[in-house]
Parts: sequence; C-alpha cells; structure tokens
Amino acid sequence: MAVLNEEQSMLRDAAKSWVQEKSPVTAFRKMRDSGVELGYDAAAWNEQAEMGWAGVIIPEDFGGSNFGYLSMGLILEEMGRTLTASPLLASGLAAASALILGGNDAQKGEYLPKIADGSLVATLAVDEGAHHAPEKVALKAEKSGAGYKLNGKKTFVLEGPGAGLFVVSARTSGAPGDKDGISLFLVPADAKGVTKQNLKLADSRGASNVSFDNVEVGADALLGAEGKGWDVLEGTLDRARAGLAAEMLGSALQAFETTLEYLKVRVQFGQVIGSFQALQHRAAKMFTDLELARSAVEAALQAIDAGSPDVPELVSLAKAKMGDVFHLISNEMVQMHGGIGMTDAHDAGFYMKRARAAEAAYGSQSYHRDRYARIQGY
Repeated sequence: MAVLNEEQSMLRDAAKSWVQEKSPVTAFRKMRDSGVELGYDAAAWNEQAEMGWAGVIIPEDFGGSNFGYLSMGLILEEMGRTLTASPLLASGLAAASALILGGNDAQKGEYLPKIADGSLVATLAVDEGAHHAPEKVALKAEKSGAGYKLNGKKTFVLEGPGAGLFVVSARTSGAPGDKDGISLFLVPADAKGVTKQNLKLADSRGASNVSFDNVEVGADALLGAEGKGWDVLEGTLDRARAGLAAEMLGSALQAFETTLEYLKVRVQFGQVIGSFQALQHRAAKMFTDLELARSAVEAALQAIDAGSPDVPELVSLAKAKMGDVFHLISNEMVQMHGGIGMTDAHDAGFYMKRARAAEAAYGSQSYHRDRYARIQGY
C-alpha cells in the first residue's frame, strides 16, 4: 500500500465512516428500487460536496483543497466498497480535470468553484458508438459568426441525467480517427438544441445519449486551442480511468471480503466450505490478484500527482488489470454463494453488474491492453 500522509489518512478514514453510516449497499438498493432518474441520491451527493470531496483535485484558488489524485482515489475506493452511486468521478474528477488541464482562468473561475461545491454536475461527452474510441470523433463543430455550431451525437455519457455542463469533444477538422482536428467545448446542458435521452445502465447508474442539433456556442466555450484538444482529452481520460480503477478496487475488495466471510460460515456436507482445498485455492488467487491490482492502481494515481511521463501506460495497466480482477471476483462471489448468490435479495448481483459497467467505462480491458502495447512499441 502507498504510504499516506496525515491529510490522506484523515480523508480516507472520514470517507470510510461516512459510506458505512450514510451510504451502505442498502442505500444503493433503495436508490435503485426508487427508480430515480438521476441514478444517484441527490441528498447524499450534497453531503459529499459539503465534506469537500468534489473539490479534492481542484486548486485552492478555485474553491478546492488541491489534495491530489491519490487522495481522490482513496475516497473513490471507499465509495466503491458500498457501491455508492455518485457524480463524484464524472464531475469532481473527470470534468474538473479537463478544466484544470485545458481551461483558461476565466473558464476555471466560472466553473471550478461550482463543481467544487457540488452545485454544478459536469461530465465528459466523448464516445459516439458502443465502444470507447475517443479519437473517432465525428460530432462536427463549424465556425459560425464569432463562435461555433455543434452537430452530432454522444453515447453513454456518464451522469448525463444530472449534468448541467458537458465537456464535449468535437471535430473542427480532419476525419474520425485523426487525433489532429479534435477540439473541446464547454456546453451547458440547457443550451438550445441539446437533447438528452436518459438511460439506465446494467448497474442502475445514470447515463444519457446526448444529441447536439445546431447548438451555438461562443468562442469562449472552446477549451484550449482549436484542433489541438487531443492531449487535454487524453490526459483527462487517463485521470478518469485511474479514478474509476480506484473505485473498482474498493468494490472488488468488498466483494472478496464478503465472500471470504461466507466461506468461513457456510456448512455443506457436514463441514465449513472454506475447508475445501479447491475453494481455498480460488480464494488465494483472488487475494494475490487484488494485491497486484492495488499496486497498479496506486502507481497510476501517484504518477499523475508527480506529473510523470509514463502516466498513459501506468493508467492502462491499472484499468486493464483492475477490470480483469473485478470481473473474476464478482463472478466468484456469485458462484461461491451458490443459490442465494443468484437472487436479487443478495448483494452479489449488484457487484457483478457494477463490474460489467465499470469495465466498459473509459475503455475495456482489451482497449487498454492494445493501448499499452502501442505505447510500448510492441
């Protein structure tokens, strides 16, 4: 485990006690059963914002605490344990990172304080197909008067239902697949011509397909330089991927610990099933995989904080490894719990569904293995 400073230890302990008291898995079940369109509990989100979580990576000048990405990862890990549904990752990490990396002082001054205090939920609108492919941008942004006109669609925009601001990748030149010619725009969700089709993902979280029909924005909506948005977009996505991997780590840890407890108490054929060697071997594999995954996730977050040049490969390593491990452990949780693990009355299904949705978000295992190989020159 990473060596934490005093602030980080306090932050992690505060997150741990809050999720256990205020946001256990029963709270997630209640949110799901209520059918709330946001895909999260708005009152719980307000509490998270009041504790300063939405401002953890945001500079102090703009209302945040500037504690860094490892600190944000510690919070997300604890939230992952109880499957807390929240726009923290999409807004306080992903969208905030886009503004920090690409925004000018006016843009940061307008939006970062609102993101930090939770009054504004912002999110990335990047993908346009069924799979993560950020360079395949087809949504067009054409010069129009003093600003731009946006036309196109974005799919599976995480936290879309509650979002008030989209960070939209658009093409100002070139063809889908070109990294040159991608520009980023800050588009209010209530802008004329923006329509949301809200979705419920397998894990009951909120997402939207968003259409942009002749959406007019001013020149001040452009984030960074025209046609040069790829570096900011990739840096932003890597921060989102590392944060999501930290959340997945928490979920996988909890799934493993819950399963381990069950192996110690469930009696079959007159003995505790944890005494069967085959199950012991499977538990040992899960434990060692988790330790490896934790090392990868923490290395990625620490590299981001240090401004290291190897962030892309460390992030892809963490996301791919964590995806494999969470997939395995969520499967084993259902299998080892037997019949009850297959029912909706048990929490195992929640962890399995979350694993599948989280694996796909910001790039699947195969996406990140391919990316890692490309970076390494294989």
